[in-house]
Amino acid sequence: MPQHPHLVLASASPRRRDLLAQIGVIPDLADAADLDETPHKGELPRQLAGRLALSKAQAIRARHPGSIILAADTVVACGRRMLPKAESERQARQCIELLSGRQHQVLTGLVVIGADGAVHQRVALTRVAFRRLHADEINHYIALGEWRGKAGGYAIQGYADCFVRGLNGSYSNVVGLPLLETAHLLRAAKYLI
Repeated sequence: MPQHPHLVLASASPRRRDLLAQIGVIPDLADAADLDETPHKGELPRQLAGRLALSKAQAIRARHPGSIILAADTVVACGRRMLPKAESERQARQCIELLSGRQHQVLTGLVVIGADGAVHQRVALTRVAFRRLHADEINHYIALGEWRGKAGGYAIQGYADCFVRGLNGSYSNVVGLPLLETAHLLRAAKYLI
């Protein structure tokens, strides 16, 4: 077997590493880019996800020239409103209360920069519908703490899965890395067959 160029995952997320392992991809290194993720004025959720993924990939490529870089950024949006990565109970509660009984979008910008420097990119979209939640359910979820650092204030791979009444698109996208699109981009970069 020919030796692959190094694959660098531009993320510190253990969820993304676990998802990659499901398709037999083990990054040689994880190196997270520390970027300002504030949306630009008038920027739409799809644009934000794509821009942040590209910025992360470019920043990590500068540190690891010649390596294949995989970067992703997930944005949760309810209409045009983008929800934060919840860092406080207050933020998490606001997110969950907004999503209760409504449909929202999870968009993940993906970028793979090949060893040759070619840029391959996509934005994956999944629509998720939450059932109407009662105050005690929201309180219980907030107390669990699963929401910390999660886009939209929830982790679908945990307790919040029981909030979902419908999902259209990739489940792995909602976890943080759409595997279909990721495999496609890694093939385009000649990392996967």
